[in-house]
Amino acid sequence: MALWSGRFEKGVSAFTQEFGASLPTDASMYAQDIRGSLAHAKMLVAQGVISDEDYAAIERGLSHIKSQMDEGAFAFDVNDEDIHMAVEGRLISDIGSAGARLHTGRSRNDQVATDIRLYAKDAIAELLAVNCELRRAFLDKADECFGIVMPGYTHLQHAQPVLLSHHLLAYAWMFTRDFKRLLDAYSAADANPLGSAALAGTTYPLDRRMTTELLGFDHAIPNSLDAVSDRDYLLDLDYACSVAMMHLSRICEEIVLWSSTEFGFITLSDSFSTGSSIMPQKKNPDFAELTRGKMGRVVGDLVGLLVTMKSLPLAYNKDLQECKEGAMDAAKTLHDCMVIVEGMVSTMTVHEDVMRAGASKGFTAATDVADYLTKKGMPFRQAHETVGELVLYCEKNGKDLADLSIEELKGASDLFEEDIVSALDIDAIVRARTTYGGAGHDAVKVQMEEAKAALEADRKRIPA
Repeated sequence: MALWSGRFEKGVSAFTQEFGASLPTDASMYAQDIRGSLAHAKMLVAQGVISDEDYAAIERGLSHIKSQMDEGAFAFDVNDEDIHMAVEGRLISDIGSAGARLHTGRSRNDQVATDIRLYAKDAIAELLAVNCELRRAFLDKADECFGIVMPGYTHLQHAQPVLLSHHLLAYAWMFTRDFKRLLDAYSAADANPLGSAALAGTTYPLDRRMTTELLGFDHAIPNSLDAVSDRDYLLDLDYACSVAMMHLSRICEEIVLWSSTEFGFITLSDSFSTGSSIMPQKKNPDFAELTRGKMGRVVGDLVGLLVTMKSLPLAYNKDLQECKEGAMDAAKTLHDCMVIVEGMVSTMTVHEDVMRAGASKGFTAATDVADYLTKKGMPFRQAHETVGELVLYCEKNGKDLADLSIEELKGASDLFEEDIVSALDIDAIVRARTTYGGAGHDAVKVQMEEAKAALEADRKRIPA
């Protein structure tokens, strides 16, 4: 019999029971549910609402239930609608009337809101830790590959040569911003709804400051209606996960391209590749592709919750049952994808010679040749046009800029001298980018130290 059955003469049908149940989703919140109940019980006895004997029985009963759940030995009842009713029903069965007093001054509305917030905080803390490990992998690879030159792209066309380290650090900074978004989501979840009851608070002398402290929340939510109906913090989590997945999808797209025969920039470890059931030669970047594909489900989780929350009147509505699964899925998906990308980047083999050869193709020195003319006194727009004409000449004659003789160059402008050779040298081109944030060796070293410092500072901000 349901714990709320007093008002009803008939029970729900088996199908209705199954349709309305959330246990398959929220069973994973059992530890948070029991934490919340223990804090509530401890506060009740401190306020003289229940006796010391009742509290002792409740504490023993909940501890026993948690041990069973930890071991996977807890047998759920077919009528268990959710984890909250499952725990309370078993507690009452085990310890009797003391268990029935646990729910004094509490509703499932503020109970579930408390559980979800605790779950979100735990999940986000884990995501923050994995985010730092992911960034460490990119920083380590950037260190390992320092000095390797690759083609930089715009529109997926060769643009200018850059250091591979610079390219990898661009992702490290994206993941650094992801850390901040996740930390903001943690802050949004770090508020205590317990004691708000169904929607209006309660007549019992509850001490919400006490449960806030016991549960490790930053503060109690000041409005009971808002406390039981707010899921903004899950939207913040879903959004943070969506942006992070977008960043992972971008690097995975590049991993797919770089590991292809056409690029040949990297070879993925066998541990992060699969073969073909029919083509013996294949080594497929399946895990990069799957991570790229999983972004869709995480964005779907965000959109799903936004649509669920749209037009919900205050306070609690059964619609809110649908808020949990998507957020749990988004957090789990992001967690696993960060682990996968960390592994791929840490173990991939970089082919320096192929990257360097690519950096020398596609007229990547063209901007520096234009800068050379500008430094000789030619207006930049004229220099741009002059070098553009040289590129067209090269294309028609099957040459690269470095292949042109000094006579051919002087045919375009008398400003060209023998020192043009330095403007065509790939290493010199990269090294010349000394501005803050640039792709040159010295600038990247400065950037690397800043990225490492940011990582170490963020590690200290991960909630315990």
